[in-house]
Amino acid sequence: MKITGLKSVVWKEGKYYVAQCLNVDVSSFGKTRKETLGNLDEALELYFEDLKSPSKISKVERPELVEVSLSRA
Repeated sequence: MKITGLKSVVWKEGKYYVAQCLNVDVSSFGKTRKETLGNLDEALELYFEDLKSPSKISKVERPELVEVSLSRA
């Protein structure tokens, strides 16, 4: 099964990079951006290896980064 069009976001958290796939609940991390994306690819391959129904893949169109502020009591 070939799956294309997955959207991911990468950010730096402390001394590591984190990558999160927005279509499915899969993430990974690494010391470099390149390593992180490679680790995410591997994690996604393992995820889809066991996936019985491709309908569990959410379609993400034009993701937007927005800032949210919270007030706590």
